[in-house]
Amino acid sequence: MAKNLQKKASFVVRTGTIIQGKWNNKKYTVVRKIGAGMIGTVYLCRMQNRLVALKMSDQAISMTAEVNVLKSLNKVQDNRLGPFLLDVDDWEYQENRTYSFYVMEYINGISMEEFVRKNGYEWIGVFLIQMLEQLEKLHQTGWIFGDLKNDNILITSSPPLVRFVDVGGTTKSGRSIKEYSEFYDRAYWHLGAREAEPSYDLFAMVMVVLAIFYPKKFKRNHDSKTLLISRLNAIPELRLYNRSLQKAVFGKYASAKEMKDELMHLMIKQQSKAKRKENKPSYLVEAFLIIVASGTYYFVLQMLL
Repeated sequence: MAKNLQKKASFVVRTGTIIQGKWNNKKYTVVRKIGAGMIGTVYLCRMQNRLVALKMSDQAISMTAEVNVLKSLNKVQDNRLGPFLLDVDDWEYQENRTYSFYVMEYINGISMEEFVRKNGYEWIGVFLIQMLEQLEKLHQTGWIFGDLKNDNILITSSPPLVRFVDVGGTTKSGRSIKEYSEFYDRAYWHLGAREAEPSYDLFAMVMVVLAIFYPKKFKRNHDSKTLLISRLNAIPELRLYNRSLQKAVFGKYASAKEMKDELMHLMIKQQSKAKRKENKPSYLVEAFLIIVASGTYYFVLQMLL
Protein backbone atom coordinates (compact mmCIF):
# COMPACT_ATOMS: atom_id res chain seq x y z
CA MET A 1 0.00 0.00 0.00
CA ALA A 2 1.18 3.51 -0.76
CA LYS A 3 2.58 5.44 2.19
CA ASN A 4 3.09 9.04 1.04
CA LEU A 5 -0.25 10.27 -0.19
CA GLN A 6 -1.99 13.60 -0.56
CA LYS A 7 -4.26 14.56 2.32
CA LYS A 8 -7.34 14.61 0.16
CA ALA A 9 -8.17 13.26 -3.29
CA SER A 10 -9.26 16.17 -5.46
CA PHE A 11 -10.62 14.28 -8.42
CA VAL A 12 -13.27 11.80 -9.47
CA VAL A 13 -12.28 8.88 -11.66
CA ARG A 14 -14.23 9.11 -14.89
CA THR A 15 -16.18 6.35 -16.60
CA GLY A 16 -13.94 4.45 -18.99
CA THR A 17 -10.74 5.14 -17.05
CA ILE A 18 -8.44 2.12 -16.86
CA ILE A 19 -6.91 1.62 -13.43
CA GLN A 20 -3.83 -0.58 -13.54
CA GLY A 21 -2.25 -1.83 -10.34
CA LYS A 22 1.35 -0.83 -9.76
CA TRP A 23 2.37 -4.14 -8.22
CA ASN A 24 -0.02 -6.81 -9.52
CA ASN A 25 -0.58 -5.19 -12.96
CA LYS A 26 -4.27 -6.10 -13.04
CA LYS A 27 -6.47 -3.74 -15.05
CA TYR A 28 -9.90 -2.41 -14.08
CA THR A 29 -12.15 -0.31 -16.31
CA VAL A 30 -14.35 2.14 -14.39
CA VAL A 31 -18.08 1.76 -15.16
CA ARG A 32 -19.47 4.24 -12.63
CA LYS A 33 -19.17 5.56 -9.10
CA ILE A 34 -21.36 3.63 -6.66
CA GLY A 35 -20.55 5.17 -3.28
CA ALA A 36 -18.34 7.43 -1.21
CA GLY A 37 -17.50 7.74 2.47
CA MET A 38 -15.04 9.21 4.93
CA ILE A 39 -12.22 6.93 3.82
CA GLY A 40 -12.61 6.66 0.07
CA THR A 41 -14.73 6.23 -3.04
CA VAL A 42 -16.12 2.98 -4.43
CA TYR A 43 -16.40 2.39 -8.17
CA LEU A 44 -18.10 -0.33 -10.15
CA CYS A 45 -15.43 -1.68 -12.47
CA ARG A 46 -15.07 -4.33 -15.11
CA MET A 47 -12.23 -6.80 -14.86
CA GLN A 48 -12.25 -8.83 -18.07
CA ASN A 49 -15.83 -10.18 -18.12
CA ARG A 50 -16.50 -9.72 -14.42
CA LEU A 51 -17.97 -6.80 -12.49
CA VAL A 52 -16.13 -5.88 -9.28
CA ALA A 53 -16.21 -3.10 -6.70
CA LEU A 54 -13.01 -1.08 -6.37
CA LYS A 55 -12.44 1.22 -3.37
CA MET A 56 -9.84 3.94 -3.76
CA SER A 57 -8.45 6.39 -1.23
CA ASP A 58 -5.52 8.62 -0.38
CA GLN A 59 -5.62 7.36 3.23
CA ALA A 60 -3.24 4.42 3.09
CA ILE A 61 -3.33 3.55 6.78
CA SER A 62 -7.14 3.45 6.90
CA MET A 63 -7.26 1.40 3.72
CA THR A 64 -4.77 -1.09 5.14
CA ALA A 65 -6.98 -1.43 8.22
CA GLU A 66 -10.03 -2.16 6.04
CA VAL A 67 -8.10 -4.74 4.03
CA ASN A 68 -7.06 -6.48 7.23
CA VAL A 69 -10.70 -6.60 8.34
CA LEU A 70 -11.78 -8.13 5.03
CA LYS A 71 -8.99 -10.70 5.21
CA SER A 72 -10.09 -11.63 8.72
CA LEU A 73 -13.75 -11.94 7.71
CA ASN A 74 -12.95 -13.93 4.58
CA LYS A 75 -11.41 -16.62 6.78
CA VAL A 76 -14.78 -17.33 8.39
CA GLN A 77 -16.31 -20.35 6.66
CA ASP A 78 -19.75 -20.01 5.05
CA ASN A 79 -19.89 -16.33 5.91
CA ARG A 80 -21.70 -13.38 4.37
CA LEU A 81 -20.02 -10.92 6.70
CA GLY A 82 -18.66 -8.74 3.93
CA PRO A 83 -17.52 -8.73 0.32
CA PHE A 84 -14.80 -11.18 -0.66
CA LEU A 85 -11.43 -9.49 -1.14
CA LEU A 86 -9.94 -9.98 -4.61
CA ASP A 87 -6.96 -7.65 -4.97
CA VAL A 88 -4.92 -4.99 -3.13
CA ASP A 89 -2.68 -2.56 -4.95
CA ASP A 90 -1.70 1.07 -5.68
CA TRP A 91 -2.51 3.22 -8.70
CA GLU A 92 -0.04 5.78 -10.01
CA TYR A 93 -2.45 8.40 -11.29
CA GLN A 94 0.29 10.86 -12.13
CA GLU A 95 3.92 11.29 -11.19
CA ASN A 96 4.04 11.80 -7.40
CA ARG A 97 0.31 11.02 -7.09
CA THR A 98 -0.35 7.47 -5.96
CA TYR A 99 -3.62 6.15 -4.57
CA SER A 100 -4.28 2.96 -2.66
CA PHE A 101 -7.11 0.69 -3.73
CA TYR A 102 -8.56 -2.71 -3.05
CA VAL A 103 -10.97 -4.77 -5.12
CA MET A 104 -13.94 -6.65 -3.75
CA GLU A 105 -16.71 -8.89 -4.90
CA TYR A 106 -19.49 -6.76 -6.38
CA ILE A 107 -22.70 -7.40 -4.46
CA ASN A 108 -25.70 -6.64 -6.66
CA GLY A 109 -28.76 -5.99 -4.53
CA ILE A 110 -31.34 -3.48 -3.37
CA SER A 111 -31.86 -1.67 -0.08
CA MET A 112 -33.75 -3.38 2.71
CA GLU A 113 -36.34 -0.59 2.66
CA GLU A 114 -37.03 -1.11 -1.05
CA PHE A 115 -37.22 -4.89 -0.68
CA VAL A 116 -39.61 -4.74 2.27
CA ARG A 117 -41.89 -2.24 0.57
CA LYS A 118 -42.06 -4.44 -2.53
CA ASN A 119 -42.36 -7.83 -0.85
CA GLY A 120 -44.06 -7.24 2.49
CA TYR A 121 -43.22 -6.32 6.07
CA GLU A 122 -43.16 -9.96 7.17
CA TRP A 123 -39.64 -10.04 5.71
CA ILE A 124 -38.40 -7.80 8.52
CA GLY A 125 -38.31 -10.74 10.91
CA VAL A 126 -36.35 -12.81 8.40
CA PHE A 127 -33.81 -10.06 7.93
CA LEU A 128 -33.50 -9.43 11.66
CA ILE A 129 -32.54 -13.07 12.16
CA GLN A 130 -30.10 -12.96 9.24
CA MET A 131 -28.43 -9.79 10.54
CA LEU A 132 -28.15 -11.27 14.02
CA GLU A 133 -26.59 -14.46 12.65
CA GLN A 134 -23.98 -12.44 10.79
CA LEU A 135 -23.30 -10.14 13.72
CA GLU A 136 -22.92 -13.17 15.96
CA LYS A 137 -20.21 -14.58 13.67
CA LEU A 138 -18.55 -11.18 13.34
CA HIS A 139 -18.44 -10.63 17.09
CA GLN A 140 -16.97 -14.09 17.59
CA THR A 141 -13.99 -13.02 15.45
CA GLY A 142 -13.34 -10.08 17.78
CA TRP A 143 -14.78 -7.35 15.57
CA ILE A 144 -17.73 -4.98 15.92
CA PHE A 145 -19.32 -3.66 12.73
CA GLY A 146 -19.59 -0.13 14.13
CA ASP A 147 -21.09 1.80 11.24
CA LEU A 148 -24.13 -0.44 10.76
CA LYS A 149 -26.71 1.50 8.75
CA ASN A 150 -29.08 1.03 5.83
CA ASP A 151 -26.55 2.36 3.33
CA ASN A 152 -24.18 -0.47 4.28
CA ILE A 153 -26.75 -3.25 3.81
CA LEU A 154 -28.01 -4.80 0.57
CA ILE A 155 -30.54 -7.55 -0.06
CA THR A 156 -29.60 -9.98 -2.80
CA SER A 157 -32.10 -12.23 -4.54
CA SER A 158 -32.72 -15.96 -5.07
CA PRO A 159 -32.92 -16.41 -2.12
CA PRO A 160 -33.17 -13.01 -0.41
CA LEU A 161 -30.07 -12.58 1.75
CA VAL A 162 -28.74 -9.72 3.86
CA ARG A 163 -25.22 -8.70 2.87
CA PHE A 164 -23.01 -6.18 4.64
CA VAL A 165 -21.17 -4.20 1.98
CA ASP A 166 -18.85 -1.71 3.73
CA VAL A 167 -16.51 -2.67 6.56
CA GLY A 168 -14.97 0.79 6.88
CA GLY A 169 -16.32 1.27 10.40
CA THR A 170 -15.50 -2.20 11.67
CA THR A 171 -13.60 -1.89 14.95
CA LYS A 172 -11.77 -4.29 17.25
CA SER A 173 -13.82 -5.17 20.33
CA GLY A 174 -13.11 -2.93 23.29
CA ARG A 175 -11.89 0.05 21.30
CA SER A 176 -13.65 3.31 20.51
CA ILE A 177 -15.90 3.19 17.45
CA LYS A 178 -13.90 4.79 14.64
CA GLU A 179 -16.69 5.58 12.17
CA TYR A 180 -20.38 6.14 12.81
CA SER A 181 -23.55 7.83 11.55
CA GLU A 182 -25.52 9.88 14.06
CA PHE A 183 -28.97 8.32 13.60
CA TYR A 184 -27.57 4.82 14.22
CA ASP A 185 -25.16 5.81 17.00
CA ARG A 186 -26.36 5.15 20.53
CA ALA A 187 -24.03 7.81 21.93
CA TYR A 188 -25.85 10.41 19.82
CA TRP A 189 -29.07 9.38 21.58
CA HIS A 190 -27.34 9.42 25.00
CA LEU A 191 -28.15 5.73 25.41
CA GLY A 192 -24.66 4.30 25.74
CA ALA A 193 -20.99 4.74 25.04
CA ARG A 194 -19.37 4.83 21.62
CA GLU A 195 -17.51 1.64 22.47
CA ALA A 196 -17.02 -1.39 20.25
CA GLU A 197 -19.10 -4.08 21.90
CA PRO A 198 -21.99 -6.30 20.70
CA SER A 199 -24.67 -4.08 22.21
CA TYR A 200 -23.47 -1.17 20.05
CA ASP A 201 -24.27 -3.11 16.87
CA LEU A 202 -27.61 -4.34 18.26
CA PHE A 203 -28.72 -0.77 18.95
CA ALA A 204 -27.76 0.23 15.40
CA MET A 205 -29.73 -2.73 14.03
CA VAL A 206 -32.89 -1.43 15.70
CA MET A 207 -32.29 1.93 14.05
CA VAL A 208 -31.87 0.16 10.70
CA VAL A 209 -35.39 -1.20 11.14
CA LEU A 210 -36.79 2.15 12.28
CA ALA A 211 -35.28 3.83 9.22
CA ILE A 212 -37.46 1.62 7.00
CA PHE A 213 -40.55 3.26 8.50
CA TYR A 214 -39.00 6.71 8.98
CA PRO A 215 -36.88 7.18 5.83
CA LYS A 216 -36.45 10.89 6.54
CA LYS A 217 -35.06 9.94 9.97
CA PHE A 218 -35.80 12.03 13.05
CA LYS A 219 -33.65 13.84 15.58
CA ARG A 220 -33.17 13.34 19.30
CA ASN A 221 -34.87 15.49 21.90
CA HIS A 222 -34.46 15.97 25.66
CA ASP A 223 -35.87 12.47 26.30
CA SER A 224 -34.45 10.12 23.67
CA LYS A 225 -35.55 7.01 25.56
CA THR A 226 -39.22 7.96 25.46
CA LEU A 227 -38.93 9.15 21.87
CA LEU A 228 -37.51 5.87 20.53
CA ILE A 229 -39.99 3.74 22.44
CA SER A 230 -42.90 5.82 21.14
CA ARG A 231 -41.61 5.46 17.59
CA LEU A 232 -41.37 1.69 17.94
CA ASN A 233 -44.81 1.43 19.56
CA ALA A 234 -46.33 3.41 16.69
CA ILE A 235 -45.46 0.72 14.11
CA PRO A 236 -48.01 -2.15 14.02
CA GLU A 237 -45.76 -4.23 11.75
CA LEU A 238 -43.17 -4.42 14.56
CA ARG A 239 -45.55 -5.53 17.29
CA LEU A 240 -44.21 -9.09 17.36
CA TYR A 241 -40.60 -7.93 17.72
CA ASN A 242 -41.21 -4.82 19.82
CA ARG A 243 -40.14 -6.22 23.18
CA SER A 244 -36.85 -7.52 21.79
CA LEU A 245 -36.17 -4.33 19.87
CA GLN A 246 -36.72 -2.25 23.01
CA LYS A 247 -34.33 -4.47 24.96
CA ALA A 248 -31.69 -3.92 22.26
CA VAL A 249 -32.20 -0.15 22.46
CA PHE A 250 -31.37 -0.24 26.16
CA GLY A 251 -28.44 -2.64 25.83
CA LYS A 252 -30.13 -5.54 27.63
CA TYR A 253 -28.58 -8.25 25.44
CA ALA A 254 -25.08 -9.51 26.10
CA SER A 255 -24.77 -10.99 22.61
CA ALA A 256 -26.36 -11.15 19.18
CA LYS A 257 -27.07 -14.85 19.80
CA GLU A 258 -29.13 -14.04 22.87
CA MET A 259 -31.30 -11.65 20.88
CA LYS A 260 -31.52 -14.03 17.91
CA ASP A 261 -32.68 -16.92 20.09
CA GLU A 262 -35.38 -14.79 21.69
CA LEU A 263 -36.65 -13.49 18.35
CA MET A 264 -36.66 -16.99 16.86
CA HIS A 265 -38.73 -18.24 19.78
CA LEU A 266 -41.25 -15.44 19.30
CA MET A 267 -41.50 -16.02 15.55
CA ILE A 268 -41.90 -19.77 15.85
CA LYS A 269 -44.53 -19.37 18.56
CA GLN A 270 -46.43 -16.88 16.40
CA GLN A 271 -46.32 -19.13 13.34
CA SER A 272 -47.46 -22.13 15.37
CA LYS A 273 -50.48 -20.21 16.68
CA ALA A 274 -51.36 -19.00 13.20
CA LYS A 275 -51.22 -22.49 11.73
CA ARG A 276 -53.35 -23.98 14.49
CA LYS A 277 -56.01 -21.38 13.79
CA GLU A 278 -55.88 -22.19 10.10
CA ASN A 279 -55.86 -25.93 10.88
CA LYS A 280 -52.64 -26.40 8.92
CA PRO A 281 -50.43 -29.45 9.61
CA SER A 282 -47.92 -28.88 12.39
CA TYR A 283 -45.10 -30.53 10.43
CA LEU A 284 -44.51 -27.18 8.69
CA VAL A 285 -43.60 -25.61 12.00
CA GLU A 286 -41.39 -28.58 12.82
CA ALA A 287 -39.72 -28.25 9.42
CA PHE A 288 -39.11 -24.60 10.16
CA LEU A 289 -37.35 -25.52 13.39
CA ILE A 290 -35.14 -28.03 11.59
CA ILE A 291 -34.27 -25.68 8.74
CA VAL A 292 -33.56 -22.85 11.18
CA ALA A 293 -31.00 -25.04 12.89
CA SER A 294 -29.28 -25.69 9.55
CA GLY A 295 -29.03 -21.99 8.74
CA THR A 296 -31.42 -21.92 5.76
CA TYR A 297 -34.50 -20.72 7.61
CA TYR A 298 -35.53 -18.16 5.01
CA PHE A 299 -36.84 -20.82 2.60
CA VAL A 300 -39.18 -22.46 5.05
CA LEU A 301 -40.27 -19.22 6.68
CA GLN A 302 -41.85 -18.28 3.38
CA MET A 303 -43.78 -21.56 3.42
CA LEU A 304 -45.08 -20.71 6.83
CA LEU A 305 -46.08 -17.13 6.07
